[in-house]
Amino acid sequence: MKGLTIGFALTGSFCTVEHVLPQMEKLVDMGADIVPIISYALDTTDTRFGTAEGFKKRIREISGKEPLATITEAEPIGPKALLDVLVVAPCTGNTLAKLAHAVTDTPVLMACKAHLRNERPLVLSVSTNDGLSGNAQNIGMLLCRKHVYFVPFGQDDPEKKCNSLVARAELIPDTVRLALEGRQIQPLLLH
Repeated sequence: MKGLTIGFALTGSFCTVEHVLPQMEKLVDMGADIVPIISYALDTTDTRFGTAEGFKKRIREISGKEPLATITEAEPIGPKALLDVLVVAPCTGNTLAKLAHAVTDTPVLMACKAHLRNERPLVLSVSTNDGLSGNAQNIGMLLCRKHVYFVPFGQDDPEKKCNSLVARAELIPDTVRLALEGRQIQPLLLH
């Protein structure tokens, strides 16, 4: 990862943020330069899982940078070809649906759109309660999209939340490595 510039975009799956931040830190430890990007939800919402300011403080400490938090701040990612790879972790069902349908109304989605115009890898780390229901079609659409790669995922609680999917955050670095080679890490589906 040494010498790579990796965008790391976080969305509002608040229960998953604590699992992905150590992976951001791991990428930094491996020599990557991290450009953090946050959704409006992560920028402004306090939940039982943490405060917006607390999350932003951790992101600043890990990356050494202020996170991009507006569409205007994220837009130059494309024309300036700022990133080698972009990771969206956690990637909510809302973000999946909008990305699948080319909606660009958040800083994270603008970062994705801007980055993909350069035909560079986009890595999605799914975290959604409706991955096997309402968002199944969106995951399917994105699986077929060029330059889009998924962190391996599975059901996080098949008994209580039978439609819920979550990626294995610890596989983010390996997924990034293979995505940079144009390969999808396997197996994709975990149990």
